[in-house]
Amino acid sequence: MAKVKVFNMEAKEVGSMTLSKDLFEVEYNEPLIHQAIVMYNANQRQGTKSTLTRSEVRGKAAKPWRQKGTGRARHGSKKAPQWTGGGVAFAPKPRDYSKKMNKQARRYALLSALSEKIRANQVVVIDKFDFKDAKTKEAQAFVNAFKFNGSTIVVNKGNDEKIKRATANMAGLAIQEATDINVYDVVASKNLVLTQSAIKTIEEAYAE
Repeated sequence: MAKVKVFNMEAKEVGSMTLSKDLFEVEYNEPLIHQAIVMYNANQRQGTKSTLTRSEVRGKAAKPWRQKGTGRARHGSKKAPQWTGGGVAFAPKPRDYSKKMNKQARRYALLSALSEKIRANQVVVIDKFDFKDAKTKEAQAFVNAFKFNGSTIVVNKGNDEKIKRATANMAGLAIQEATDINVYDVVASKNLVLTQSAIKTIEEAYAE
């Protein structure tokens, strides 16, 4: 069982918390984490690009001039790609880029990424994450207290309107629901902040 320090939002130590060994001391599996990130990025693609081929553009498909005797290059149609207003060669069309991973693979990839983040001392555990007045200066005070530099993701259980308003204008600070945490967010963030309630939610969701 791993023990981590617990801080408040002023970066003062207020206690400790024991983490589940089965969930937060998982062996690092880079190929599986890579697969999960590739899947995440692929699933963000809309796949809605669409341009016209030479068979779809408007116009006549007749030869612009006769084949021989004009001194000009041979052409078969002004709908060909080399003409202005012609079709696009190898035109992109709507397609599905989504990828899939089985549930156990996704589970292990996430726990492996979280465990590696903890081993690298890039995880901060706080007792709670909330704001009194929903002001941006409160969110900035939180970032300043921990001296965070770079992208920071706070994983919390139940982000209310005050949290959303206080952090809306904070560049580099993102808020994530504990139930929506994914491998990409864990790996991409330089600083990962977990509330105690978020850890309990993760333990409940991913315990075997």
